[in-house]
Amino acid sequence: MLILQEIKPKMRAFFLLWLVFMLMTIGSRIYAQDVLVKGVIIEKGTNIRIALGVISNKHSGKAVGSNDLGLFNIKVNLGDTLLIEKRNFVSQQIVVNSNKDILIYLIRSSVTLDEVTVKGKTKIEDLQEIRKEFKRQGSFYEGKPPLALLNPLNGSPLTFFYELFGKTPAKARRFKRYYDKELQLMQVDNFFNKTLVSKHTPLEGKNLDKFMLEYSPTAEMVKHWNNYDAVNYIKLSAKKFADTLKN
Repeated sequence: MLILQEIKPKMRAFFLLWLVFMLMTIGSRIYAQDVLVKGVIIEKGTNIRIALGVISNKHSGKAVGSNDLGLFNIKVNLGDTLLIEKRNFVSQQIVVNSNKDILIYLIRSSVTLDEVTVKGKTKIEDLQEIRKEFKRQGSFYEGKPPLALLNPLNGSPLTFFYELFGKTPAKARRFKRYYDKELQLMQVDNFFNKTLVSKHTPLEGKNLDKFMLEYSPTAEMVKHWNNYDAVNYIKLSAKKFADTLKN
C-alpha cells in the first residue's frame, strides 16, 4: 500500500507533464500552420506589373515566381520573412504578419545587358534592345518561323528547324510573350495609374493600393479608350469600391 501511495503521485505528475507537453505541441502546430499568401509585384512609381520575379521564404527555403501579371502565391507561417528579387530591380524583404494580399513595389536599378549598362532609357526601349540582341544572336523569327522557309527552292529548311528547336530561338519565343504582355500592361498604365486615380478620387494609402489592384482594367478593355473613357471608368469603379468599404 505504501508503494502504491508513492507511485500514484508520481504517475499523476507524469500525466500532467505529458498533457501540458501535448497541448503545447498541438498549439504550436496550430500557430505554425501554413497559410497561402497571395501578392503582386509592381514597379514603384508605375502601375507596371513585374513578371518572373522570385519570391523566397527565408524560413522554409521555398521559392515561387511571379506570373505574367506579376501575381504570385506562396505558403508561409506567420512571421516568416519573404525575399523578393528581380534582375535589374532592388531586392526587398518583408515580414508576413497576416494572410492578407501583399503589394510589393520594387525600385528599378540600372539595366544591364551583356555587361553594358543601359541608363536613361524608357522601358519600351529596354525591351526593344533585348529583342534586337536576340536577332544579333541569330534568331530572326523569335522562335516562330514562317512555313515558307521549308521550301528548298527559295526558303531555308535549316533556319526553319533551328527557329523551332534551337535554344536561342526558344528564349526569344519566351521573351516575345513577355514583351507582348509588357506592352499590354503599359497600355493599361496609360489610362489607369496612381496619378490619374488620385486626381479623380479621394483614395489614398492602403485603400488606393487595394483599389489599384482590384479594379485594374484589362488590356482588351482599354484597347479603344480615350481619356474620357478612363476617367469615367475610374470614377464608377471608385464608387463601387467605396460601397464595399462601407459593408
